[in-house]
Amino acid sequence: MSQSRTRLPQWLRVPFRGGRARTELRRLLRDLDLHTVCESARCPNLYTCWARRTATFMLLGDVCTRNCRFCAVSHGVPQAPDAAEPDRVAAAAREMGLRYVVLTSVTRDDLADGGAGHFAATVKAVRAVLPGAGIEVLPPDFGGRERDVAVVVDAGPTVFNHNIETCVRLTAAVRPDADYRRSLSVLAAAARLGAGATLTKSGLMLGLGETAAEIRSVLGALRESGVTIVTLGQYLAPTPAHWPVVRYVTPAEFSAWAETARHEFGFAEVVSGALVRSSYEAERAAHGARRARLQGVPPVRED
Repeated sequence: MSQSRTRLPQWLRVPFRGGRARTELRRLLRDLDLHTVCESARCPNLYTCWARRTATFMLLGDVCTRNCRFCAVSHGVPQAPDAAEPDRVAAAAREMGLRYVVLTSVTRDDLADGGAGHFAATVKAVRAVLPGAGIEVLPPDFGGRERDVAVVVDAGPTVFNHNIETCVRLTAAVRPDADYRRSLSVLAAAARLGAGATLTKSGLMLGLGETAAEIRSVLGALRESGVTIVTLGQYLAPTPAHWPVVRYVTPAEFSAWAETARHEFGFAEVVSGALVRSSYEAERAAHGARRARLQGVPPVRED
């Protein structure tokens, strides 16, 4: 039975924080005509990440060409890309004093390269003004085109992140314009192209109706695709019209899945918890995975 309209459990209630600092950051973003997924996706960790000098910028506007049933971002016909946006993102990252910059975007199936060139230009612009910062990209699937994945990886991001979101059984219903195996192919290409330089990351939401066996299947598929960092978080329906929450996963279960991902499947870094989202603790996870790579990541468990 859906739990979308039931009272949230205590561990999912987040007090408002931020006040003046939050207002000032929002004003800066509005002045530069920029969007953050922190706001657009109504992330519960917005202030925590901003306080840690991490922010996730949403490139290529705030209108998506796809209409996933879990997502709060608007869908429709987007505007043409803004060639000046990469420099504005870099200016905002410098003004905010960011140590770790995450770049994502709406899906742009209307563009020949899916926005890959725009991602690459933004990585380079941020690197030029913040050479010491980590940069994580969280792009869409680019229609599975490896040439577009290569354009982004060649720009030299610290981490290439593409979310698998859910198990193969639920993908068609929850992500109707996406494809489970296509997402795996994108991750595998990024892992191969970025070997030795760029880490590969993915994430999935729990509480959509997946079974424990399906979670294990996703974890195995991600490791086989070369993913070394994984995030697991609770799905929360943005509105009653979105995919319903089937269940609330307890903190104890999230901890158990973290142990499973690390010790059975060999992920170098796992960020798992009810409020975890793609870029939560992204800087720490990237540093941890980098250290693990230098020491040798544990092999994928074989049944």
